[in-house]
This record gives sequence, structure tokens and C-alpha cells, in this order.
Amino acid sequence: MKNILLLILTSLLFVSCVVHKKGTDGKPGTPGKNGSSSDQKNAYNRKLADSLGADQYGMKGYTIVMLTTGTAKIEDKTKKADLMKGHMENIGKLAKERKIIVAGPFLEKNQRDYRGMFIFNTKSKDEAESWVKTDPAVAAGIFNYEIFSWYGSAALPLYLKHHDEIAKENP
Repeated sequence: MKNILLLILTSLLFVSCVVHKKGTDGKPGTPGKNGSSSDQKNAYNRKLADSLGADQYGMKGYTIVMLTTGTAKIEDKTKKADLMKGHMENIGKLAKERKIIVAGPFLEKNQRDYRGMFIFNTKSKDEAESWVKTDPAVAAGIFNYEIFSWYGSAALPLYLKHHDEIAKENP
């Protein structure tokens, strides 16, 4: 089950990173043999690829952290709210430092008790673990975690610069 969930998650994240180019008529172009639109040139940008750490496929290594329900049973609602506020502030801090590039909760319960996930901008599991341990909710035992290596689009961090433009409120 763990492998199936990870495969599905990886596939969804990879698909979400693919950009479908449009043809000159504004409609989707016909894919060529390299996946680009047949009526457009490949617009490879070496400077951008290098700045993002992309390999020859436009990909790079990341670390995914799956947050699971922890063992702590915190009954004090004020304390729990403070820990969750700290959790959100820590995510924001890590995002500003460009360490975390994706974070969010799962919207429904699941068999693995996954609560949310982070994608860290590092190949190092040890480095990602040191960052996840800065989360007050993790430190307090509200969340446990599992760590996985992942290979995805090197352009993934670019979506963050646009997030503030589309969010009316911060959580």
C-alpha cells in the first residue's frame, strides 16, 4: 500500500509539473517526438536550468516528508492551537528560506494515517529531517513523519513566487 500511494503521489506531482504548450492558433500544439509542440522550437534555457539544478531531463532530486498522526494526545485546545500556529509559521519560514517548496494537508482520511506532506528542496534525507524537526507540532508529537527520496521537475520551486499573487488570505 505504501508503495502504491507513493507511486500515485509521484505520478500526480510529476503530471502537475508538465506544461502543455499551445500552438500558434492558441490551441494545444501537436506533441512532437521530444514532447514539445510540433510548431514550436524547444525553448531550452540553460541559465535557468543551471540555476535550478536541473539535469539533462529538466529534473532533480528532492525529499518528500509524509506527516502522519503522532502519538501525543494534547487535550488543551489552546496549547494545541499554539502548536499548529507554530507549525504554519515554520512552514512559512522554511518556504522563505527556499528549503520547503510544497506543503499541505490531505483533505481526507486514509489508511496510512497520512495527514500532510512536505517536499523539501534537497536530495539529503538527513538535511530534510533536520528541517522537519524544527516544526513545533512534530517536536510535540502531534505529527510523526516518513521520509522518501523523490525525482521531479527542477522547475517545481518556481510556483512559489506566484502563490502570493493568487492567495487572498494567508492561512
